[in-house]
Amino acid sequence: MNRVAVYARVSTADQSCGSQLRDLREYVAARGWEAVEYVDQGVSGARERRPALDRLLAAVKARKIDVVVVAAFDRFGRSVRHLVEALELFRHLGVDFISLREQIDTGSPLGQAVFTIIAALAHLERSLIVERVKAGLRRARAEGKRLGRPPLRIDERRLEGVVRRSLPVRAAARELGISPSSYLRLLQAYRGRSDLPAAG
Repeated sequence: MNRVAVYARVSTADQSCGSQLRDLREYVAARGWEAVEYVDQGVSGARERRPALDRLLAAVKARKIDVVVVAAFDRFGRSVRHLVEALELFRHLGVDFISLREQIDTGSPLGQAVFTIIAALAHLERSLIVERVKAGLRRARAEGKRLGRPPLRIDERRLEGVVRRSLPVRAAARELGISPSSYLRLLQAYRGRSDLPAAG
């Protein structure tokens, strides 16, 4: 007997999951299944944490579920990437995924083919994002813009006083109000210009 879970979600508290659950229950009953229901009421699809979905995925990872049924892709996935990652998890664990609106069943050959297409599109989306970021960085460099963190502005006399006292790195960084790694970078640069002793 398949262990089945259905998932439904609406974005606002004044909406109802009733229509989704009705369609899901009818589908499950027609297949002769019984299902555990996971419902997120008033939870935006863009939110990182969704209590019911998190519980559903935990049950999947614990191998307590064989089939997940949803009303539509957009009720389940936060993004194409999230959808593909979830489907990859399901495939790895041998869990079938069914979406009623898209008429997708990953337990069928056609469903597997559609998943392959979706995964390819997600990979393309990630590649395009990376390329856009790289193009933006190249353009910024060509325009003479400085990239990365702004340079640290520490009074030279304060830095010299801290170095001369040979304070431990953490204590020196704390006194200057910077991180230990930032202090070490400043110290290295300072040593290049000075014969002062190193910090303790």
